[in-house]
Amino acid sequence: MFSAHIGDPQPQWIGRLRSPGREIALEEVGAVYYRRPTPFPGGFAHLPDEEGEFAAAEARHGLGGILNNLRATYVNHPAANTRADFKPAQLRMAAQLGLAIPTTLITNDVVQARKFAAEHGPIIYKSFRGAPRGPDGYVAAIWTQRVIEQELDDSVSVTAHLFQKEVPKTADARVTVIGRAVFASRITTPDGALDWRNGDWDELVHDPIDVPEPIRNALYAYLGHFGLVFGCFDFALGAGDGSGQSPDTWTFIECNPNGQWGWLPDSSAMADAFADVLLKGWWP
Repeated sequence: MFSAHIGDPQPQWIGRLRSPGREIALEEVGAVYYRRPTPFPGGFAHLPDEEGEFAAAEARHGLGGILNNLRATYVNHPAANTRADFKPAQLRMAAQLGLAIPTTLITNDVVQARKFAAEHGPIIYKSFRGAPRGPDGYVAAIWTQRVIEQELDDSVSVTAHLFQKEVPKTADARVTVIGRAVFASRITTPDGALDWRNGDWDELVHDPIDVPEPIRNALYAYLGHFGLVFGCFDFALGAGDGSGQSPDTWTFIECNPNGQWGWLPDSSAMADAFADVLLKGWWP
């Protein structure tokens, strides 16, 4: 249950929000950690479809509109997450900031897809989003996969596809930025898998890795451009020449503005970094 009002002469939303476990005054909220809340439609499953869609939209714009416009520090604000969640925008911004990116084609034209594969093969396909949530509530994963020209057929025309020139790599890097704190791990798999997520996570090897200063500065600028406080960046690491004069190459793959981080070895330090950012919402 909730109730909120503004005006006469209060210029900010004030009111109360009650859940089964707690009650809070909206004007006392100084920071919000936004982490994949339950979708609004889930609360209206008992209604007929049309009425349920209307009720969910009203809740999204009413309650959601209030919760997204508090006088608070957001990590991250939902609108910033939305802006930063589109891979075309991610790749363009990374390139503008001087980060290396894979040569990329987005298309639903099979002729262009085949031409891209012929010119830039080997290529990979990756989805823009995960698979839809199934009836059991679980979301299936669509792993990054290699594609050859002969596999591309008229089914490409059904929707948009993202194809990229495969980046030769020796490992991957996950770089988590929280405020100005940077945490980075080199991730290797025993079998050198194309997509490290597709396998036994217990077999993954995580090693600390230093992020070169130019890349670190680019990541700060990236977050600033999208209005983000936090982001999980993925890079493909290429081998240097072993001399120290030619270090590992870093190729930007993507940034998840609402990514997972609890599985990483330095997750406790990350939790502290989140706490530092959120507490500033109460004590600037």
